[in-house]
Amino acid sequence: MIDRRLRVLQAIARHGTVTAAAEVCRLTPSAVSHQMQALARELDIALLEPIGRNVRLTPAAHTLLAHGETLTAAWEQARADLAAHRAGAVGGTLRFAAFSSAAAVVVPRALEHLRTEHPALRVFLRESEPGRSFDLLAADEADLAVIVATPSIPPASDAAFEQHSLFDEPLDILVGPDHPLVGRRGVVALRDLAGDPWICGNVGRAYHQLVTLACTAAGFAPDIAHYADEWDTGAALVARGFGVALVPRLADLPAHHDTRRIPITTDPVPTRRVIAAVRAGSQDQPTIAAGLDALRHVTETGLPALGRS
Repeated sequence: MIDRRLRVLQAIARHGTVTAAAEVCRLTPSAVSHQMQALARELDIALLEPIGRNVRLTPAAHTLLAHGETLTAAWEQARADLAAHRAGAVGGTLRFAAFSSAAAVVVPRALEHLRTEHPALRVFLRESEPGRSFDLLAADEADLAVIVATPSIPPASDAAFEQHSLFDEPLDILVGPDHPLVGRRGVVALRDLAGDPWICGNVGRAYHQLVTLACTAAGFAPDIAHYADEWDTGAALVARGFGVALVPRLADLPAHHDTRRIPITTDPVPTRRVIAAVRAGSQDQPTIAAGLDALRHVTETGLPALGRS
């Protein structure tokens, strides 16, 4: 119902280059350029301006995007209104996208809840980085995304999406068995590790942003000695004294590595906010509403590590 070229234009606006937009839209750069040229001809107005190797949207393109967001939200709401005319149990398919920890701990419990409450509903989970999850929502390749909030995701004011806070998760210090903080009584501050080498995720990933922002808030820049995106790799390095790390409270660390998890007891205590995101206007669709309800049920009753029953 909505011209798919608008989604390509949205991807260009979000990522800044034709090449990046082509990657997230699963098109070739030449196909993206062709679609934008064709759309511009049909509308008889310029949409893109070259800026070096990048492109910039014209004022007309921004106007078109604003109307496109309104049309898309209205179509999503129409689907929700039409669903009210269907009788019977909630059915169809609900597609989740989630970052690694949520995909391992939170979403499977929500899927289990949905299986019990809505047995006719088919569920699907794709693990993905937060930024990629928004691309999947925009491309209608996911319906509901569980995301850790970082500076790289769209702001809450972005009219293309609706974002719902789920919970705030503390980050703990992970050290090896011989680290001086092991067995320490009293106050533990993140800045106590300012002089340690750090193990962090690769640049551009959500975990890297979380660590650097947390350390900056504590008054220091981490000396990153190693990059590891998998908990198994990071825990192996920590266990052998190659550095320290921050780990989310819900992260299930490999038991075969000898590490110690130490809560931070003084401000600033680093946390990460976990949110659910959907396309604007879609949250009242029965399948998506059921998914949001399942996530709320799990986060309110099924996460004892966060201090809930």
